Amino acid sequence: MNSIKRQIYNPLAIVAAFFAVLIVIFGVLWILIPPPPKVIEMATGFQTGLYYQFGERLKAELGHDGVNLELKTTGGTVDNLALLNNPASGIDFAMVQGGVADVAKYPNLVSVAGMFYEPIWVWYRESAFKNDGGQLRVLGQLKGKRVSIGNEGSGTLALSNALLKISGLSADEMQAQKLKPDEAIAKFNSGELDAIFIVAAAEAPILQKFYEIPGIRLMNFEQADAYTRNLPYLSKVTVPRGLLSIAHDLPRQDIQVIAATATLVAKDDISPALVSLLLGASYDILKSYSRLQKTGEFPSGAGLDFPLHVDAEIYLKDGPSFLHRHLPFWTAVWVGRFVKIVIPLLVILIPLFTYIPSAKNFFLRLKLAQVYEELKVVERNALNPELREKNLKDLESIEKRVGNIKVSMLDAKELYDLKGHVGDVRARLNLHK
Repeated sequence: MNSIKRQIYNPLAIVAAFFAVLIVIFGVLWILIPPPPKVIEMATGFQTGLYYQFGERLKAELGHDGVNLELKTTGGTVDNLALLNNPASGIDFAMVQGGVADVAKYPNLVSVAGMFYEPIWVWYRESAFKNDGGQLRVLGQLKGKRVSIGNEGSGTLALSNALLKISGLSADEMQAQKLKPDEAIAKFNSGELDAIFIVAAAEAPILQKFYEIPGIRLMNFEQADAYTRNLPYLSKVTVPRGLLSIAHDLPRQDIQVIAATATLVAKDDISPALVSLLLGASYDILKSYSRLQKTGEFPSGAGLDFPLHVDAEIYLKDGPSFLHRHLPFWTAVWVGRFVKIVIPLLVILIPLFTYIPSAKNFFLRLKLAQVYEELKVVERNALNPELREKNLKDLESIEKRVGNIKVSMLDAKELYDLKGHVGDVRARLNLHK
């Protein structure tokens, strides 16, 4: 029994058990704070759109840091939201047009940042508006016209419907058609359409297909301020003459358009390290990406439908963290994980260190108490001649162990008291030889 007690109260065993528990806790936390994935998937849009182009640029930038971005072409914003909201889709990120989503339906999505303006361009055939001087000035003039308002699942359809509704014009009052961009352009070119709504950044390749179509113009939104006041997710943007194409002189004069903000959206459990990586790559891309934006305007935390991810908000305000500024991406990730684990452990351990002197004193008293218990047994049997030899051996063992006990100066008195008591028992045994 005594040997079992000595094992239980062995300070070395207790310290070893303590560190074993720390290692287990560290391991559990290491698992609970996983590293970001090396392969992620992003929903974009048509291959002819700027979402896909932006995705290609982003893929190249992330590849430099060992992260593989896979792009999925879709019908547009509505499809992207559905995929991102579906846990089985495998989609981690999506490009989303501002103003399309019903945020209440997607409580688990967050914005990483707004990336660039996406104006809604209304191209129209001058001949269809001869009675109005060949110009489309307000959307009410589309009544009775053949108009492509965007394909199902696209942000164009959602935004054009919102604009028509606020303009007091229903789809029934027009010959509205829900066409994909290429289909709409083909019909427009052949004279089967009078106007086309299309949402795209100024640099989107799809817009180049309009340049060679004769007899068409871009609508100047003279009521741009009114639209942006009623639909706060929209911005008024001035397009200088020739911005789309100097060679084709498009537009033919300065015009005002209204624009949504193309936003990179993610699931709310996105790795903070990926947020930093994506924003860092986006800054590099957007330095010279859009001719409509001001220098440094994007990526931005303004004009977003979904709440901004907390780490994205910090990044947009203060820039990358110290680790990501000075270390390669994956080195910063592993160091960051280590720090996130060590700091909580220190919060636990530092208060424990204040109890070390008390614990040390407790273990010393425990050890001395064990010796006293054994000494009491020897003393109790001191008068029994049959146990004399056993008593002497037990006492020698006790004396040897007491001689090996090391204590600090503050605890020396207790040790010397014990040695005195051992001497008293030795004297008593010798007295009864």
